[in-house]
Amino acid sequence: MSEKSPIKSVVILIAIGTIGWLIAGMVAVTLDYDSKYVWTCVVGALLGATGIRYSIRRDRRSGI
Repeated sequence: MSEKSPIKSVVILIAIGTIGWLIAGMVAVTLDYDSKYVWTCVVGALLGATGIRYSIRRDRRSGI
């Protein structure tokens, strides 16, 4: 039985959210939504990428 480390679960969860923001952003651009919705998706995706980097760095430093 292979057990995932907690960091992998966290990174996978954040990556799913980030991909969701990217998909929502593509839909918003395709359907020509107001720019505030597009920028919300962009910021959500950037925060997701930052969260992935932060989680990995924190794991390396402290060993979650």
